[in-house]
Amino acid sequence: MKQRARFSRTAVVGGAALALVLSLTGCGGDSDAAGDGAIHVLVYGDAANKVEKELVATFNETSEVKVVLDTIPGADYQAKLQTIIRSKQAPDVFFNWGGGSIKPFVDAGLLLPLDPFIADDPGLKANFLPSVFNSAVVDGVSYGIPMRGTQPVLLFNNGKVLDKAGVEPPETWDDLLAAVKALKADGVTPIALGGGDRWPTLMWFEYLYDRIGGPELFRKALDGDKDAWASPDSRKALGKIRELVDAGAFGTNYDSVKFTDQGSPTLLATGRAGFELMGSWAYSTQQDAHPEFAKNDLGYSAFPSVEGGKGDRANLVGNTNNFYSVVKKTKHPQAVAEFLKLMYSDRFVKAQLSIGNLPTTTNTEGLLDTAASPEFAKFQYDMVKEAPAFQLSWDQAYPQSAATAMYQALQQFFNGSMDEDAFIEAMQALPTS
Repeated sequence: MKQRARFSRTAVVGGAALALVLSLTGCGGDSDAAGDGAIHVLVYGDAANKVEKELVATFNETSEVKVVLDTIPGADYQAKLQTIIRSKQAPDVFFNWGGGSIKPFVDAGLLLPLDPFIADDPGLKANFLPSVFNSAVVDGVSYGIPMRGTQPVLLFNNGKVLDKAGVEPPETWDDLLAAVKALKADGVTPIALGGGDRWPTLMWFEYLYDRIGGPELFRKALDGDKDAWASPDSRKALGKIRELVDAGAFGTNYDSVKFTDQGSPTLLATGRAGFELMGSWAYSTQQDAHPEFAKNDLGYSAFPSVEGGKGDRANLVGNTNNFYSVVKKTKHPQAVAEFLKLMYSDRFVKAQLSIGNLPTTTNTEGLLDTAASPEFAKFQYDMVKEAPAFQLSWDQAYPQSAATAMYQALQQFFNGSMDEDAFIEAMQALPTS
């Protein structure tokens, strides 16, 4: 729930305007500005905030130092974070995706190393799955504690729409193309896409590059191997994307639709689309906005295989987890450490499971039956547990400075205004450090 949760980048607002935004969206106490004696926790504003509010209330019942929860709407989160973290209104703790999303802040000396916290309470590390926890380790130092949950990208569907068209969740690329044809013939948009946010479009590239080239292809590109983008596997992936777009899979106005304003989720929930490729937070989004649909007709499956591809169909892309990182100038490090301990509590796990999120704590497996949908929780858990590879979203793996150019290239290739060679050149030009 990037939830991100995922995000789109919008214009950066000035410090004064952002302070006003935060004073209006804060929801955890009487304070309305950082530096007021409380701990300010900045989070991505979406349906998952109900759990964060609950945990803040729990912490404030016994803590002398109170927590104030500040939210920024999801569509604006990442851009505004870039401004506020360097301002006088910087939070004490903030939501992020680990990896490349925090490295610039580490390099700028803005973040507090958390290894001393872990030395005092080894549970801050030991109670999380190592592969997930390490996503927020930069240069051997821990800078994030997992929160919310893991977020693999899944192919969601409207079961009622699929049944009417005689379509099953696709297992292969050919199955998907056949489903597109059948859904078009039945008068619905085959695949809802929030292209106006741009990051939902990225998910199609991520999975096709994985299925065709295997996870090694993107790893090479991220390590600075520019030839990876011009490889035959890269060109084959681009060809598959063009094939799907040209087949009319996404309709014609996908660049005017957004996930962050409920546009694409509503298309799926109301039967105007058959599928949506989205992070697992789509479940909590639908549960919050369309509870009857979430309960009765929301289906999900793995991304299909591609014949002749090098990637395993069990491979995942998405966000390994969200994290809380701590700003170095916090005046309440011990209180912050106590707050972070809630992230592995049974109460936290149960609350996240209740809205469809999947925490990556070591106690999660034993609590899956308490989830809003135990079936969905176990499906996710097994996928993550068994995945041979889990590729971090490209916009989180690359440094933040690459985001604008990456999104522009993805969008322009998708809508046909950029050809294959130009796309490859644009991706080769992205900064990797």
